Amino acid sequence: MAKKIAFLFPGQGSQSVGMGKDLYENFDAAKKVFDTADSVLGKSITKLCFEGPEDSLKQTVNTQPCIVTMSIAALEALKSECDVKADFTAGHSLGEYCAMYASGVMTLETALKAIQKRADLMSEAKGGAMAAVLNAPEGSVEEALKEASSVGYVDVANYNSPAQVVITGDEKAVQKAGEILLEKGARRVVPLAVSGAFHSKFMENAGKEFEKFVSDLELNNASIPVVTNVDASLTTNAEDFRTKMPKQIYSSVYWTQTIQKMAEEGVEIFIEIGPGKVLAGLNKKIIPDAAVYNVFDKASLETAVTALKEQLAAV
Repeated sequence: MAKKIAFLFPGQGSQSVGMGKDLYENFDAAKKVFDTADSVLGKSITKLCFEGPEDSLKQTVNTQPCIVTMSIAALEALKSECDVKADFTAGHSLGEYCAMYASGVMTLETALKAIQKRADLMSEAKGGAMAAVLNAPEGSVEEALKEASSVGYVDVANYNSPAQVVITGDEKAVQKAGEILLEKGARRVVPLAVSGAFHSKFMENAGKEFEKFVSDLELNNASIPVVTNVDASLTTNAEDFRTKMPKQIYSSVYWTQTIQKMAEEGVEIFIEIGPGKVLAGLNKKIIPDAAVYNVFDKASLETAVTALKEQLAAV
């Protein structure tokens, strides 16, 4: 029986200056994606990815379309070199747009326009803070959030792995929750350099505005199930995506549960497609036995293709 494969796409924070450059130079399929992004968005995504500067690349309005462009370029380069098909797709926060593209829910042009609108709206939402919590004892996050809510609103933004969650909300409440978690035995609490409290009620207005935008967006039913962030459930219906896309902006990202769901469905091979290796690292903590490959440049693509051919030939 063939081994089941999942494509995973990273989110904000995985960007780096120079990303995608050698894919652009070595694979026509990748070049075409970058050139399309420049044309559709009316700005040089190519220049931002390849040359930065870093300060510009890390601005939400640029980060999101740049990561989506680079990830889709890497996907198309992979497909041009290897006849590999996914059984499921998923993306971390903004990476979900790449997953929807890979599953045929939206065209490249639609994905680019949607992610730019999402980025514009999210960057307008100001206030709040976020922090990553590492190795918190079981049950301590819920207890800390409850205690810290006495000074303000605080919630979980991302369930990234059993060893890492990200909290979000009012600055004082996030700080208070962090202090409580350290007292309760968390290994570290790391404040994140973000422009606002993503995946929290601070983003509700952005979500409502985005709802108007997606109401007449052209979406198809998925040809490959997407495991969506808001509920870690298999999604194929176009109208379900239309409902979930705005909600995702202000809801928790259930990433741990997403990977666990795929494992339950029999996925044995995960391919992270896009800049960095963040998701591969999280995967090792969630499903240690699964095979994980990365595609972020020419060398990693070639390594992944060789390994995949071996894996699939051994079936």
